[in-house]
Amino acid sequence: MEEYNANRLNGIFDSHCHYDDGAFDNDRSELLSGMLSSGKVKYLLHASVDAASSEFGIRYSESFDSFYTSIGFHPENIGSIPEDYLLILEKLAKHKKVIAVGEIGLDYHYDNGESREKQLELFEAQVAFANSHDLPIIIHCRDALEDVMEVVKKYRPRGVVHCFSGSAETALEFVRLGMYIGFTGVLSFKNAKKVKKAFLAVPHDKFLFETDCPYMSPEPFRGKRCDSRLIAYTALEAQRLSGIDAQELINIAAENTARLFGVSL
Repeated sequence: MEEYNANRLNGIFDSHCHYDDGAFDNDRSELLSGMLSSGKVKYLLHASVDAASSEFGIRYSESFDSFYTSIGFHPENIGSIPEDYLLILEKLAKHKKVIAVGEIGLDYHYDNGESREKQLELFEAQVAFANSHDLPIIIHCRDALEDVMEVVKKYRPRGVVHCFSGSAETALEFVRLGMYIGFTGVLSFKNAKKVKKAFLAVPHDKFLFETDCPYMSPEPFRGKRCDSRLIAYTALEAQRLSGIDAQELINIAAENTARLFGVSL
């Protein structure tokens, strides 16, 4: 029955994907064409991490009507950020399919303290850039909650906290600051108790579905390559938790994503 339910679901808006990843090198164009023509997946938002992936997003957005892109520099790339990164963003932002700045944020997971000041400078500059261009942001936050929260409070951007893994209380604090919350296949993991509680706490007009593909595949595909179609299984878990039909949840998430990023469904 679950397989049938997953197969019947359609109209997915994947709010965060990485189809430039090498995992898709053998079938990228065929996969995208098939998904977007089938109706299973209606829209995609490519999340960029550097200049090359931003350019990839723009290039593919010109090939597929339903493919949109962000532009931005990920904190993990702090050691290779070009000095003229704001000029690069300025040039890229002129493209009509650029609808967000991201994936930007802070990542202290492997940091010994030396890069934090540079990460903060990069993050704040990109948030200010997004605000000045009336673009929402896509936030990456890993082991850096306090500093991310302070930046959001300072600049009050529009945007989404992607791949949310925190508590319900943290999710609601971001929502109070005007942010949306992005949920991946992690929602379906049996041990993801905090994420499940956060999903139930977030208002229905403030959650997005995303894959972060090729990563974060939901059960029963955990550990395998993820693609946007698998949001159907994340929605089935959301249905189990909330009692709301999975197709309705997909529709709500798509409407929320379209509203945040200014896309007409």
